[in-house]
Amino acid sequence: MDRAPNDIEALIAQMARLPGLGPRSARRLVLHLIQRRDQSMRPLLAALDRVSQSAQTCSQCGNISTAPVCAICTDTRRATGEICVVEDVADLWAMERGGVFKGQYHVLGGTLSALDAIGPEDLRIPQLVDRVGNGGVREVILALAATVDGQTTAHYIADALGHTGVKITALAQGVPMGGELDYLDDGTIGAALRARKDF
Repeated sequence: MDRAPNDIEALIAQMARLPGLGPRSARRLVLHLIQRRDQSMRPLLAALDRVSQSAQTCSQCGNISTAPVCAICTDTRRATGEICVVEDVADLWAMERGGVFKGQYHVLGGTLSALDAIGPEDLRIPQLVDRVGNGGVREVILALAATVDGQTTAHYIADALGHTGVKITALAQGVPMGGELDYLDDGTIGAALRARKDF
């Protein structure tokens, strides 16, 4: 076999390692890029090179940015006194897609996990306590997963911020819009029942 197919197979193998892509999807993607080098591959390579040089973690919230402080943190219209705490950058981006939250964020970089030996110092919890302690924050919204580790982390943060007097809230949990009870697990139904509100 000549060199080109080996290089192509190596590219397919690299693409297949990306989240959401398996070997078949990676093969189709690589074929598409090769067949459209000028329209797709070269602009993609240029964009990848630029991002690999400029991407960094926002020093304030932990978002991914191309500047030391991200656009969300520098936007004065978002200085509402609300900080939404999320597990990772993907969660921040998901919240932004909704376009509803107009405050600022704090990315923890994971959740507490005794099993994986992840403690508060391994996450950005001390930085959150410092941000709240610096003043100007009136509410911390805990937007963490409804898992054991997520809820353990939420309780830890609530305890760590308890002395500040800042309002601490959590996202509602329960039946999703369009969800049918028959398809929901018992934990989701229980959470929805406990979080019921006036109709």
